[in-house]
Amino acid sequence: MNDPGQDLELRLVRYFTVVAAHQNFGRAAADLHVAQPALSRQIQRLEKHLGVRLLDRGPHGTRLTAAGEAFLPRAHTLLHAARQAELAVRAQAETERITLGYVEDLVITAAVRELRRRHPHAEITTRHLSCRDVGALADKRVDALIGRAPLPLAADEVLITPLYEEPRMVVVPRGHPWAGRASVTSRELAGERAAPCAFETEGWTSYQLLGSGVPPMESYEDKLELVASRRAIAVLPAGDLRSSLHPDLVTVPITDAPPSRVVVVSRKGDPNPMIRGFRLAAEAVVTAPAA
Repeated sequence: MNDPGQDLELRLVRYFTVVAAHQNFGRAAADLHVAQPALSRQIQRLEKHLGVRLLDRGPHGTRLTAAGEAFLPRAHTLLHAARQAELAVRAQAETERITLGYVEDLVITAAVRELRRRHPHAEITTRHLSCRDVGALADKRVDALIGRAPLPLAADEVLITPLYEEPRMVVVPRGHPWAGRASVTSRELAGERAAPCAFETEGWTSYQLLGSGVPPMESYEDKLELVASRRAIAVLPAGDLRSSLHPDLVTVPITDAPPSRVVVVSRKGDPNPMIRGFRLAAEAVVTAPAA
């Protein structure tokens, strides 16, 4: 008699299908890498559980009974369903993984926290990107990033989601003619020569050093020291407050500059569903810093 208090073991079902395929316990045992007596006992356990005889054992081999013939296709279906369930779970586990990049002073804690709340079992990592990491998205070191547009990425290869905008400011050393001004205009900046960072492109970029003979520099701190030493001035987003911590620097709003845009960027066609989840999380909680 079968025991209704016990579940059907998939291992026993698989053993049965292998014996049915070989029609021989010896060959089936070798295929399964188990001892033949042990395999025979396991098949007996399955038959006892089902309450029917599935196999007729004879000196010339093993044959399926009528009950075995009826059970075999259902056994294959059961094993296939179990395999598909296993693959689906593993695929889900693999896709619930994302690496998020961020640049300069941007803080993405709120977006990461919200993403973790929405996907509590996902593997989420973050990576700070410097000027040297311009290829991080293209070479898949990160799956998405939060940065300030424009970034030197081909428009037809990326998806961009705006989060917020903020005005720009010029950073000058104390004693500079503009240091006591309420604001400056873009025309007044036009005569200065830019020293680009690898993240910068032509036009209004998020971070620029302006001045004659200014070398390219990667370190933000080195840029500020260059400004403090009166060798350059800098144009920054107003939300970047790091310059305000330097005692020798003064920030002045730029009245007519286009705003700096903070965006989420990812690769077009990337199948990772966590990217869409991150976009939604960032849109929900990432806002411009308080003035």
